[in-house]
Amino acid sequence: MSYGNKLREAVAAPGTTPLIGVYDMYSASVAADHYDGMFVSGFGFAASYYGLPDIGFIAWPDMVAFVQRLRGAFPRHHLLVDIDDGYVDPEVACHVVEGLERIGASGVILEDQKRPRRCGHADGKQVLPLEEYLAKLEMVLATRRDMVVVARTDATDEADILRRAKCLAATDADVVLVDGVRSVEWIHRIREVVDGKPLLFNQIAGGKSPRLSLTELSDLGVDVAIYSTPCLFAAHEAMDSALSELKRDDGRLPSFDPESGVGVAASTRLLERNITRHRAVPERVGA
Repeated sequence: MSYGNKLREAVAAPGTTPLIGVYDMYSASVAADHYDGMFVSGFGFAASYYGLPDIGFIAWPDMVAFVQRLRGAFPRHHLLVDIDDGYVDPEVACHVVEGLERIGASGVILEDQKRPRRCGHADGKQVLPLEEYLAKLEMVLATRRDMVVVARTDATDEADILRRAKCLAATDADVVLVDGVRSVEWIHRIREVVDGKPLLFNQIAGGKSPRLSLTELSDLGVDVAIYSTPCLFAAHEAMDSALSELKRDDGRLPSFDPESGVGVAASTRLLERNITRHRAVPERVGA
C-alpha cells in the first residue's frame, strides 16, 4: 500500500487522526515514539532551518531534502507536508508534489494565500482569487498519483470562508482545511458546507482556534488534527529555562539523574533507533 493510501485509510477510520508538527530530525525522533503521524510544519521549518518567521522564506529544495531525511529515518510514519502556496507558481507546485511523492511523503497541504503570506493564525492574511487557486489545485491533483492532498483556505471573511470551503470540497482534494477557525460553532458551519468531505483542524498554541481534545474533535466530525508547533514551543521554553539556570549557577550543569534525565546515553539511544528504523524493511509502497 502506498504512503498516501495508508494516510487516506487512517483519515477514513473512526475518530480523529493526530499528526504532530516536527521541525527537525531530533524533534521527529521524539515525536515518533509517541505518535504514528507527523506534520512537517512550515512554521517550525522556517524557524529551525532559517531562523525566520513563517512568511514565505522557505525554498522548496530545502523542504524536499528535509522530508527525504525524515522518510529515511521513519519508514512507517505518516508524513503530511506543508507546502504553503506551492511556492507561488503552479508549475513549481506540481514539480514539488511529484518529488515529494517520489521520496515517500504521505500528503501535502496547499493553501490559497497571496504573497506576502502569513502564518495561518496571524492577522493580515490575503487570499488569491478563488478561480486562480482552484486552477493551481487542479494541476496538483492531476500530478499526484496516490498522495493525499489537503485543500486549505485562509479566508477570513465569513461568507468567503463558507463559499471557499464548499468549492474546495467539490474538488478531488482528499481533505479540506479552513485555517484559523475561531470557534466550535464555526467547525459545525464548515462541516455542513463540505458535505461529507474529510475535515482537518489545525491547533497551535496561542493561535486563534479553541483548544480541543481529540475526543471533542471526533464528536465534531473532524477527521484529522494537525498540531503545528508542540515540539518547537516546548523546546523553546525548555532551552530558555535551562540556559537561564545555567547562567544563574555560574555555568555549573544541574545535577543529573541517569534514570530519568536526558543525557548522553539517553540521547544516543533515541538516535540509534533511527538506524534501526532505517534498516527495517517498510511495507511495499507505490502498489
